[in-house]
Amino acid sequence: MANEIKYMALTESQIKVMQHQNCCAENWADVTVAENFNASNIVNSTFLGKVQIGSVDGKVPGAHGLAKPCGIYNATISNCTIGNGSRIANIGVHLANYNIGDNVAIGNIGTMHTNPGATFGNGVEVDVVNEAGGREVMIFDQLDVQMAYVMCLHRYRPKVINNLKAIVKEYTESKRSDRGTVGNGSIVYSVSDIIDINIGSCAVISGASSLFNGTILSEKDAPTLVGSAVIARNFIIAESSSVTSGAVLAHCFVGQGCQMGKQYSAENCLFFANCEAFHGEGCSAFCGPYSVTHHKSTLLIAALFSFYNAGSGSNQSNHMYKLGPVHEGKVLRGTKTGSFSYLMWPCRIGPFSVVLGKHSSTFDTADYPFSHLAARPDGKCSMVPGLHLTTVGTVRDGAKWPKRDRRKGSVKRDIISFDVFSPYTVGQMIRASASLKALSAATDKSVDEVSVGGAIVKRLILRTGQKYYKSGIHMYLLEKVVEKAEAALKNGTAVANFFATSGDAVFSEEWVDVGGQLMPQQRLIDLHNAIESGSVASVEAFAAATQKVADAYGDDEWAWAKNAYKAVFDVDLDNATQKEVAEIAQTYLKVKSKFLKLVVIDAEKEFAELSQCGFGLDGLQKDIADDFEGVRGTYEGNAFVKDMNATIADLKTRIEAFVETLSNA
Repeated sequence: MANEIKYMALTESQIKVMQHQNCCAENWADVTVAENFNASNIVNSTFLGKVQIGSVDGKVPGAHGLAKPCGIYNATISNCTIGNGSRIANIGVHLANYNIGDNVAIGNIGTMHTNPGATFGNGVEVDVVNEAGGREVMIFDQLDVQMAYVMCLHRYRPKVINNLKAIVKEYTESKRSDRGTVGNGSIVYSVSDIIDINIGSCAVISGASSLFNGTILSEKDAPTLVGSAVIARNFIIAESSSVTSGAVLAHCFVGQGCQMGKQYSAENCLFFANCEAFHGEGCSAFCGPYSVTHHKSTLLIAALFSFYNAGSGSNQSNHMYKLGPVHEGKVLRGTKTGSFSYLMWPCRIGPFSVVLGKHSSTFDTADYPFSHLAARPDGKCSMVPGLHLTTVGTVRDGAKWPKRDRRKGSVKRDIISFDVFSPYTVGQMIRASASLKALSAATDKSVDEVSVGGAIVKRLILRTGQKYYKSGIHMYLLEKVVEKAEAALKNGTAVANFFATSGDAVFSEEWVDVGGQLMPQQRLIDLHNAIESGSVASVEAFAAATQKVADAYGDDEWAWAKNAYKAVFDVDLDNATQKEVAEIAQTYLKVKSKFLKLVVIDAEKEFAELSQCGFGLDGLQKDIADDFEGVRGTYEGNAFVKDMNATIADLKTRIEAFVETLSNA
């Protein structure tokens, strides 16, 4: 490390060698070097101000992995500290005011400079969700999605917002410096301008156009790439992310494990863990974890997203030519929008919904998860509540997200709850089912359709929606009861104590999704109160508080599930007998198996005759099936189908074993 090197004055012979190689210094006395410094590796360079240079022996990997000799070649260096084993070459204007680590390669740079009092993107305000302002998030290099979410969405608690801003301002001041840093093992080459940029260890910055006022976090096990033609201004890019291929960022935060490129353009946007953004455009978009947009002509504007998948050409409008772009959208977790869908804000869309068509009217379906939302010819929204509960896509989503976590750093800052079925979504289903039931009872049979939150629902669908939600509610609650009983039985707990609730659990009837972290509403209120009181008054304290909530998730979930089970089934689990527990397990087996079989049936549609349209081109009728099989495989051999069938079989074995063990307890 550069700060561990003992620097000493140049000897006369070292100065002569450097002068002979066309080097000069404003004052040679201000140039200090490591012991046994090899002056022959300093060529055609100028030194201004105080410059410290470590060992320049050996070679260092550079562009495309090609190792080149350490040293300084064709460069003007001003007020810099350079560690051991580094190479700096071909600096067009100058390299000024930087602390450079060990084994760093910097080459073909126009200007690399840190201005006095630089904050490296920390403290930049991002006008997110509302393009006209009012929901600004102050970014900094340790920002997590939970803090950003509270700062952005909870403006009804002004003291919370003010105190969070004070925390960020204090952190920003701690980062203020007259010198930038380049971490050990980083490679920086072929960049026109690097101004006020901090660079972490093992980062690769290759061919970027211009980087101004930002931080590129990186570490050995989670290197970050900033690639060709990238233009970024007032930004933070976190560990193990990749921003390449002409991406343009202005006032943006890019979280851990994100991938951006292919000319994607983003202004005043936040992207958190594992987001992907290619080709399209973002403006004032709050992209929570796993938000994905891959297509040209796709615009994400003035809205909250998470676990989101944007179809090609997805578009939204955030003003109606009145008071400007002041309207907002809330697209709750797991939603998908179809190709060329259009949404006119303000709207709220419930979790795991599918949106198709061009909607020119506003609606609020936030309490109706797993719904199908299709635009009618008149632009109004037609809703089928709960339709996507048993679709293949929903089940695949729940399985794929944990497997696609690209965060590899020492710390994963965003707290993510991956559960598709949880007190958050199941609580919504319970409320939605009750609402649909009441509406069905109150609607005359002569009425064909009713309005639900601005969406149109056919009267006959009101009962269908209840049916969908009932199956999901029952499956989740039975599953939680069986899981609790299995764990208790394994630990030798008496049946009478199977379903005890932890004394540390917090119960709230309603749960919230705080930027991808699920929690009881009371936990959020407690967090608000802690911020207001000052007991959470630092970045570290906020992270500790949300982690404490995450650690309590299992206990809180069970407290909710137990209470909901009593409300739904009118059964007090504290009084459950051994026989009743066995019956619950058998019921769960039936309900869960039925659910999984419906998913498998939905998957079978992908192999139906209609799906074979276009196969067997130029062949005979008999060639269609063979061509389809050669490309798509068979239904029986499909990996997802096989996994679902195996899950059904394993479930049966598991429940039978549990019931048998329970009977012998």
